[in-house]
Amino acid sequence: MTATMAAPVAPRSPDVDSRGRRVLATRPTASDRTFVVAARSAAVSTLVVMGLIGLFLLIGAWPALHQQGWSFFTERQWLPEAGTFGVASLLWGTLLVGLFALVVAVPIGFGAALFISEYAPRSIKGSLITLVDLMAAVPSIIYAMWALFFLQAHLLTVAQWISVHFGGWLPFLRVNTPDSPSSYTSSAFIAGIAVGVVVMPTVTSIMREVFSQAPIGEREGAIALGATRWGMIKTVVLPFGRAGIVGGIMLGLGRALGETIVVYAVISPMFEFTTHPLQSGTNTIASHIASRYSESSGVALSGLLGAGLVLFLFTLVINTLAGIVVSRSRSGSATEI
Repeated sequence: MTATMAAPVAPRSPDVDSRGRRVLATRPTASDRTFVVAARSAAVSTLVVMGLIGLFLLIGAWPALHQQGWSFFTERQWLPEAGTFGVASLLWGTLLVGLFALVVAVPIGFGAALFISEYAPRSIKGSLITLVDLMAAVPSIIYAMWALFFLQAHLLTVAQWISVHFGGWLPFLRVNTPDSPSSYTSSAFIAGIAVGVVVMPTVTSIMREVFSQAPIGEREGAIALGATRWGMIKTVVLPFGRAGIVGGIMLGLGRALGETIVVYAVISPMFEFTTHPLQSGTNTIASHIASRYSESSGVALSGLLGAGLVLFLFTLVINTLAGIVVSRSRSGSATEI
């Protein structure tokens, strides 16, 4: 028998697989590598800056935190000269104003976002989007002047009407002297509504953006199956944008908690737990820092930095939770092909 010589096998090209099919090359170019490095640097820089801000606040607040201990978070009064100060009443006032702001911003923002994305004619949709963006760009001092000289005077009768007609059923709506209009000025109710107007463009923009990204195929499929416009919105747009709604609410709350100049212009500072939000007198962390920073030094300044640290951590937790909710939702996750 003669041995058969096996034919030599030609080396396979690195761009061809075992079946002879050409494989697409995935070698990154110089511009791709530059973009990746720039994006990662920006992300890391953001985390570093936030960490440095938190570290600065912690170092500055340490003397006050060391002196007061846990009472810094439970003390209602702010008397640094007497060695008694804390953020309990300030934190409560901040939450109260933020909740009133959400009561105003969320329903109006949700309705505006739904109208712009689903009902507005194409000819005016772009103008409405621009108008909302311009409202978000208006400086807070303009809203503060509007709230102080216009909104407050018009809300006095509303607050008085609510107190007179509902204060008998709901004790927290009562006012000590319900017949005096001055009892309703500079209240958490008025400050919260003013802050709600400031927050509303942010809430509207986030919700509108999420609603507009609902899959066009599912929209057309619902209409093809006989659904009405509202039926399509209820079965496609709202379930898809549920996390956008939650994210918009949480981010709006974070924005409301940090609002300074509007609250500072409207409220009458008071260091007590305000159980009657329609009555004059409340305070927030941001407005308190703005009003006391120029005249504080030593442990008083350290206490203000401690209050800022509490607000920083509180808003950071809220925004983090909002990001988690959005990322785990359908509207916040990547689309699978």
